[in-house]
Parts: sequence; structure tokens; C-alpha cells
Amino acid sequence: MPLRTSWSEDDCPIARAADVLGDPWSLLVLREVFMGNNRFDGLKKELRVADNVLSERLRRLAGAGLLVAEPYSAGTRPRKEYLLTAAGTDALPVLHALTVWAQKNTQSPSGKSLRIICTTCGTVSASGAWCETCGAELTAATTAWDHPKSTKNLIELATAAPQPNSDD
Repeated sequence: MPLRTSWSEDDCPIARAADVLGDPWSLLVLREVFMGNNRFDGLKKELRVADNVLSERLRRLAGAGLLVAEPYSAGTRPRKEYLLTAAGTDALPVLHALTVWAQKNTQSPSGKSLRIICTTCGTVSASGAWCETCGAELTAATTAWDHPKSTKNLIELATAAPQPNSDD
């Protein structure tokens, strides 16, 4: 028995988007992958999530075309890292919109918050889509995050993994 209703066949685009992105764990996994944390053990450590929950979210995000699982070698056991696809990077404005909404409508316990930085001009943006200073679109290639938990000054965001050429 499914845990919830599927909205993947709904005419409403909000319902279809909620079907893919409406789960908090999925949004947090995407946040981590955008920040370069794209391996199971790193995701599990940062998110403090159960193996089965993380496995299911990674499977769903890959199945929905937002992530692609690429094998890598680490010891004797085959492992996968999860890379953004073009559809995955297209979810960035959703994460930015949630960030902007939370900054306006919720209180951070530490007083610190993720800041969206336009790398075109270097200013902090209060918008999730466009830089108010220079007008640049805030994409994974033109955005960095100043995350309160990061030891780096700015986190350059991951972009879509190269996709195999279907003409080969």
C-alpha cells in the first residue's frame, strides 16, 4: 500500500511538483548535493537520517530525473555518488524561494541563515530568482551560498553532470 497519493498524473503543475519535491528529506538531499555533498555516507552524516529513508529519497530523486547515480570505487564495495541533472539544477529556484520565505517568516535559532550570493556582482540577494543589483539570473553557475554551517567562505554550487551524448 502506498504511503501517500501520487500526483504525478495530475493536470496541476503544483501537484506534479509536490509529487517530486514535496518531501522535506528530498529538499534537504538536494540542498546537500548542490553544496557538493553527493555521497551516501556524507549525506547520512550531515542529514542525520536513517539509511532506509536516505536510500528511498535518493532512489526517488534519481527516478524523477533530478539526480543521476554514478559509480565510484572506494575499497572493495561498489558505491555511487549522486550528481545533479539539468532537471535537478532547475530545482534551485525552489530552494531559493524556500530560503527567502523562511528568512522573512521564520526565526533562525542561532540568528544565522543561509545567504544567497550573486557571483556575477558579489552581492547578497533577497530574491531567489534574480540579483536585484546586476539583474543576473541566479542559477547554479551564478550563485554561491554562504551557509552558516560551512567552514568555507562561500560554497560554489554544483551544476548538472555532463549527460552522455545520445548521437554517439
